[in-house]
Amino acid sequence: MTTIQRVLVYAGAAVVTAYFLYPLYVLLLVGFAPVQYTLDKIYPAQFTMHYTLANLVTALTSYGFIDPLVKSLKTAFLVGGLSVALGFPAGYGLSRVSKKVSSAASTTLFVVNMMPAIVIAIPISTQFVRLGLYGSFVGVGLAQELVALPLATFIIYGTFQAIPRELEYQARIDGAGVGRTMLGVLAPLAKPGIAAAFLLSWMLSWDEFTFAILLSPVHPTIPILIYHNIQRGNLLASTAFALFLTLPVVAITIMLQKYLKGEYLSGGVKG
Repeated sequence: MTTIQRVLVYAGAAVVTAYFLYPLYVLLLVGFAPVQYTLDKIYPAQFTMHYTLANLVTALTSYGFIDPLVKSLKTAFLVGGLSVALGFPAGYGLSRVSKKVSSAASTTLFVVNMMPAIVIAIPISTQFVRLGLYGSFVGVGLAQELVALPLATFIIYGTFQAIPRELEYQARIDGAGVGRTMLGVLAPLAKPGIAAAFLLSWMLSWDEFTFAILLSPVHPTIPILIYHNIQRGNLLASTAFALFLTLPVVAITIMLQKYLKGEYLSGGVKG
């Protein structure tokens, strides 16, 4: 690669990075800068030396933030936990059948994701009313699991595909049963893929909107709380809530980035 080509690549990477980081920067600016420097101006400053925590304190204490936060956390961890608990045996099973069968099964898993969420949420909501799950974090989590589980299964399936089968055969020869082999031998080797599946499922639930607003409109999650405040014109509160919606995802992604590798996200696509 020539010097000019290298400069163009770096310049392009810098532009793309700035494009994706700018919205986060605006959130931080509006959240921590006094309102007279941001929302009260027709042309807000792009940089200021004046910062305050008053915006966040007011938003968090005056707009009922705690209950939606707790509900979002419980829902996200429920979705992530179920995705791993169900995706682990499903991914293992798909990795041990023929390629033709596993490909057909993987395609079938994503049929739900091909449909608009609202088409699925409306009939689900009527059944959840009868079951007493409407408005609960369990009901929202189970609905979101329809989208998260195929993704988690696909990731864990790819992880098992990358593990040599000889290790499993050796464990069986040494007397280990199926359960012990899966939990004692395969699970430790599959930790990166399991972590990636949990992380992506957690993030999918954390900012999911359609199922949450249709299945729990009265007791909202954080994305619904942001939506309601934007409708009411509470832009400062919405910005504060958006910060709390975004920063956990950034922090978790940074902590677990070593697990987000192509080999674990490929779903066994590589031959």
